[in-house]
Amino acid sequence: MRSSRRTLAENTGRFQTGQTSPLEARIARQHDCYTLCVRQLIVNADDLGLTAGVNRAVREAHVDGIVTSATLMASGAAFADAIELARSLPRLSVGCHVVLVDGPPVSEHGSIQTLLANRSPQPGRFYSRVSAVAARAVFGRLDPDELVSEIVAQVRKIQAAGVQVTHLDTHKHTHIFPQILRALVKAARICGVPAVRNPFVPARSLRPRQFSRRPGLWKRYGQMRMLRGFAAQFHDRMKRAELATPDGVVGVIETGSFDAPLLHQALANLPEGTWELVCHPGYDDANLRASHTRLLASRDQERQLLTSPELRQFLDEHEIRVISYCEFAGK
Repeated sequence: MRSSRRTLAENTGRFQTGQTSPLEARIARQHDCYTLCVRQLIVNADDLGLTAGVNRAVREAHVDGIVTSATLMASGAAFADAIELARSLPRLSVGCHVVLVDGPPVSEHGSIQTLLANRSPQPGRFYSRVSAVAARAVFGRLDPDELVSEIVAQVRKIQAAGVQVTHLDTHKHTHIFPQILRALVKAARICGVPAVRNPFVPARSLRPRQFSRRPGLWKRYGQMRMLRGFAAQFHDRMKRAELATPDGVVGVIETGSFDAPLLHQALANLPEGTWELVCHPGYDDANLRASHTRLLASRDQERQLLTSPELRQFLDEHEIRVISYCEFAGK
């Protein structure tokens, strides 16, 4: 049997001579890194552009910590400041944090009527609750063309500002639901974005005993277990669309409750492969409190955790290599 390195060399040669597809070449690159480092971790800061304090925290967590990637809210109050930050940090992979819940759209309101909660006290905004969006997605009440149009508008706004969009994810992980995922995939291909977040937590991290002493996390734990039913459809759609995606995410159940022991537990239990740590660094200031996010003091705690020397040492000791989405997608 031929060695994996010989196969890699042959695949690389085929790509250079135009005999293989970009997907095959990307897989070959990922396989080469996999043979050298069994566990890889993309550290992505969500909510870039939400406030100037969040932007500042993302910068610190990248320059002084382990954050390698961030996803930007195209309709965020601090969008312009986030664009300047992205331009000043060439090693930070910047994606689009697609907002379809609890926020304003980028498109004209009249063109995306099925996405908006126009009977709410704040008309012209998306539904404020994930459950409302989930119900409309499951029962097909969101217009597919309107979904694609709004997602493309958000991605194009970032691209038009001169920032390369390396990956996509969604606010509150709405792309877990198949109708929204289909639209996200179509928008990624229209806009030339090579990677999408895999929103599913590894089975190894869904053992009840891991959260036996954290009753506040049981509800979110149960939700993640239930939503894994969509995982097979997700993987099939990524494969057919030839989009890169990590093996899954960590840190989702723990969002808002992170401390060093929880984070170390999540990372120590990482299976082999490439995973994404979802984080929300920030500053708990007046602008953050005015944004109506539920994550306040926890953002300060995550910022301190992500910049701690102890976390770097922990990753080194467990031989977990930190990479960016740009490296992962081969862009």
